Amino acid sequence: MAVGGGAPRRPVRAAQRAELSGAVRAVLDDYERHLTSERSVSTATVRAYLGDVVSLMTHVARMGIEHPTQLTLPALRSWLALQRTHGAATTSQARRVAAVRAFTAWCLRTARIDTDPGARLASPRTGRSLPEILREDQAEALLDTAAAAVGSAVRWESDTAADAPARDPAAAALQHALARRDAAMLEVLYASGIRVSELAGLCLTDIDAGRRILRVVGKGDKERAVPYGVPAQRAIEGWLAAGRPHLSTQDSGDALFLGARGGRIDPRAVRSVVRRATATELGSDGVSPHALRHSAATHLLNGGADLRTVQEILGHAGLGTTQIYTHVSNERLAAVYRQAHPRA
Repeated sequence: MAVGGGAPRRPVRAAQRAELSGAVRAVLDDYERHLTSERSVSTATVRAYLGDVVSLMTHVARMGIEHPTQLTLPALRSWLALQRTHGAATTSQARRVAAVRAFTAWCLRTARIDTDPGARLASPRTGRSLPEILREDQAEALLDTAAAAVGSAVRWESDTAADAPARDPAAAALQHALARRDAAMLEVLYASGIRVSELAGLCLTDIDAGRRILRVVGKGDKERAVPYGVPAQRAIEGWLAAGRPHLSTQDSGDALFLGARGGRIDPRAVRSVVRRATATELGSDGVSPHALRHSAATHLLNGGADLRTVQEILGHAGLGTTQIYTHVSNERLAAVYRQAHPRA
C-alpha cells in the first residue's frame, strides 16, 4: 500500500515495518489513514512521520515493548539518544521528536494509551539559520535572463536562414514552449512567494487575471488569495497563448503548468528548472525554489510591507514563522550601517 496514495514506502522502512507485531502494524495503518484523510498532510510529510514512528517502534521492540500502550518516557529518550549516536543533525532530531509527539498524542486521543509519554519528551534546541535569498538585482537579472531565453527560442523557431531545413521544427516548438513555461514559473514564484508544491498544484481556474490574484491551496488544504504583478501576468499570458498549447495532451486536464510530456508538472521538475536558471545567473550550483519565496518575502518587507500582510501572502499559520524575514532585513540594515556610519 502506498503512503498517501503517492510513492511506495522506502524499502528499509517497509522491511522494518514488516518486522513489527501485527498489533503495531494495525495501529500504524490507522495512523496513516488519520494523516492522509483527516489531517490532509502531504505525501512527503506522511512518509516522514511514519518513518520516524516505525524507527521508534523498531527500537523499543528490542527493549521488549510490543505495543504503544507500553511506551514510556525513558524508552522514547533511549530512541532519541540513538539518533544522536548515529549523528542525526539537531534539526532532524527536533523533527523526529515532533513526529513522535504527534503519534503519541493521537494514540491518547483515540484511547489507545492512557497517558502520553511523548508530551514530556524534550526537543533539542535548534539554532534558527537565516534563509538563503537573492538580492533584488539578482532576482531581476534572473527573470530578465528567462525572458531573453523566450526571445531566443522564438527567433530560432521562426528563423528562415539557409540552414533552417537542418533544424527540427518539433524540437524548436518544444524549446519555445519550455522556455515560456520556465519564465512564467520563475515570475510566479518570485512575484507571489508561493511554495513549489502550491505552484505545481495550480489550475487554470485558479487565475483571476482581471485582479491579478491566484487562488492557492496550501498546507492542510487551506486556501488563500495571493496577488501577483504585471510582469508575472505577461509571462502567464505568453505561456497560455504560445507555450501550453504545444505541450497539452489529453492528460493535461486543467493544470496550469505542464511537464514536457503534457501532464501536470512535478515539483521536482520545478526545482530542477529553478536550480538550472539560478546556477546560470549566479555562477554556482543554484538555489531552490524556496530561496525565491524567501527573497519575495524579504523584498516585500524591505519595500515597506507590514509583517501581517507578508504572513497572509506566504500562508504562514502564525507570525512567528514570518518574523525570520525581519531578521534578514535587519542583517541588511546592519551591513549598510557598518558601511556608512563613521563610527560603526
